[in-house]
Amino acid sequence: MPKKAVFGSSGPVANAPYTPAVRIGQTLYVSGQIPLDPATSRVVEGDFEQQVRQCLRNLAALLKEDGLTLDHVVKTTVFLLDLNDFGVMNQVYGTYFTGVKPARSTVQVARLPLDVRIEIEAIAVAN
Repeated sequence: MPKKAVFGSSGPVANAPYTPAVRIGQTLYVSGQIPLDPATSRVVEGDFEQQVRQCLRNLAALLKEDGLTLDHVVKTTVFLLDLNDFGVMNQVYGTYFTGVKPARSTVQVARLPLDVRIEIEAIAVAN
């Protein structure tokens, strides 16, 4: 089955040798999204909640490039710099997904790109 690269026209441009998302058949694998403002390519200003929201907006924008929405997401992995941020992340995250929520893993890591506090990757399946 051929792989199709998906690049976001409104999202941050990757500066590393990876593809923002790859579709194989009906499945889209989305690389980790960090809280970059697509207009400036800089980490969003504000508190941790703003970082969570930007990650999810970036994820939604990349899905839209392939004709999908957050409702198509079946699995996410959330990488946190500090698990003490779990409650805030969970509260914000819950407002972005409706219906059946995706399966999710959440892990604490030692460091993330650009020293952000959160990164979210996803797997989505088209209907």
